[in-house]
Amino acid sequence: MVVAVTAIYFRSNIKPHAANGMEEADAVGPAALYLPPDTSQIRQSVHAALIWYGRELIVNTRKYLGPDGIVKQVSNQLNCQNCHLEAGAKTAAYSANFLGVAPNYPLYRDRSGMMETIQFRVNDCLLRSMNGKRLDTASREMKALVAYILWLGKDVPSGAKPVNSKIEQLSYLDRAADTINGKKIYAVKCRLCHGANGYGGYSIDSALYYPPLWGPGSYNTGAGMYRLSRLAGFVKNNMPFGVNHGESQLSNEECWDVAAFINSKPRPHKLFPNDWPDLSKKAIDHPFGPYTDGFSEQQHKYGPFGPIANERRKKIN
Repeated sequence: MVVAVTAIYFRSNIKPHAANGMEEADAVGPAALYLPPDTSQIRQSVHAALIWYGRELIVNTRKYLGPDGIVKQVSNQLNCQNCHLEAGAKTAAYSANFLGVAPNYPLYRDRSGMMETIQFRVNDCLLRSMNGKRLDTASREMKALVAYILWLGKDVPSGAKPVNSKIEQLSYLDRAADTINGKKIYAVKCRLCHGANGYGGYSIDSALYYPPLWGPGSYNTGAGMYRLSRLAGFVKNNMPFGVNHGESQLSNEECWDVAAFINSKPRPHKLFPNDWPDLSKKAIDHPFGPYTDGFSEQQHKYGPFGPIANERRKKIN
């Protein structure tokens, strides 16, 4: 554990908080950075078998739930940990881990306009990121996923917002994101793993699985990663594989551009017409109308986003 804390300190300028054992993030904002419990602790739980199964489902989703899943066929070619890295337990800031779920759910979200349970959120990911179907909330698989997610966040205080559970919001460009430049960046930084066709595959030694970034096996148009801000922020701090916050190989501009290129490619098209019942709260970079402003779907997808944000501020003020 000492080694892990030391590594995080030098990567992110995180200072240990002696009073409560957590760590404060100076360079990454006021939110705290929490470490996940060691997996050796799972055996101490009365639900150990269920928690281990939940972790296995996160790591190898497509094996159990994919098109050829050995348990059910309710998802695509992605594994949950393709976005929620290291079984949803990556420690570095802005790694989209699961540590913030247990202390904050049920949670009201503007996209659905309702209080969401963990089960609802898991199924939402299955419908969108996994381009699949809902799991029965009473199924062993749903119980296992929830048990693992709750176990990961068991030491995080109620209401805490771990910075390592977030995706960084990059500053908006003063131009639209450039798919042509993004294609060049993809060729240099992404193609080696994800392939020229974006369909991913296994490493030469089959030790790593690289997910499809577009095509029929990837996330659909209703997924969070189909919003450029989400994909660009994720890439900034996590890609190419192995990168952590503070070690990015790409500038903010390059992250926006490569995200635009990836999301310009074909993928399953699925609309969710009930999203954002309050249109004034709709995400600026959600590329499907209707909107409460006069900006086009094209601008809502690729930007520039600054004028849209300014227009919204005027309406609020």
